[in-house]
Amino acid sequence: MQFPDFFADAPVIRLRDPLADFLGAAADGLIDYRYEDAVRLAGHSCPTVASAFLMTRAALAALYGDDLPVRGEIRVDFAEPPDAGVAGVIASIATLITGATADTGFRGLGGQFNRRNKLFFSQPIKAGSLRLTRLDSEQSIEVSADLSKVPGDPRIAELMPQCLKGDATIDEQGLFQELWQDRVRRILLEHADDPAVIQTSNT
Repeated sequence: MQFPDFFADAPVIRLRDPLADFLGAAADGLIDYRYEDAVRLAGHSCPTVASAFLMTRAALAALYGDDLPVRGEIRVDFAEPPDAGVAGVIASIATLITGATADTGFRGLGGQFNRRNKLFFSQPIKAGSLRLTRLDSEQSIEVSADLSKVPGDPRIAELMPQCLKGDATIDEQGLFQELWQDRVRRILLEHADDPAVIQTSNT
C-alpha cells in the first residue's frame, strides 16, 4: 500500500498496553500508533481522520505529561450520539488508540484488561467534542478541533462534484486528490500542536 510521503512525518503516539505486555504481543507493552494506522482503520485520509488522531494525541499528552499513556485504562466520552455527523469516525480512531470500547471490546482476563464500558456517547461535555479520562486518577481533558483555521483550497469545492459524478478528467481527479491531501498534510504537520486548531480544556 503506497501512502503519501507526508504520512511518515506525522506525529506518533506511543502508549503502554498492559495486555499487550502480559500476552507478549509487544515488548514491555509499548505500542506506537501512526497516522497510517488511523488511515488503515478508516479506509481513507481526510481532515476528520487527521483531527481525530490529533485530538486523541493532545488529550493524552495533557493527561499524562511526560509519562506514557496506559492503553485500556482510559474512558472516552462524546458529546454527540454515535450516528451524528462524523462522531462514529472519530470514535473509531479514539478506540484504536486508547482501547476504549462500548460493549464490543475484550472482556478481560481474571478481572483485568477489560476494554468494555469505557466509550460513551451523548454525554454532557462543556467545551469540547470529546473527553478523555484517566481511570486511575479520574483526571479529565476535553478536546475539540477547529478545522476552519486550516481551510482547503477553494478549487476542492469545484472539483469534488465533478469527481463524484465521474465527469472529471484524469488530471482533474489528480488535482482534487492532491489538494485534498495537502489540507490533511497541513493539519498534521503544521498544526498538530496549534492550540487554535486542537483545543484542550481541563474539566
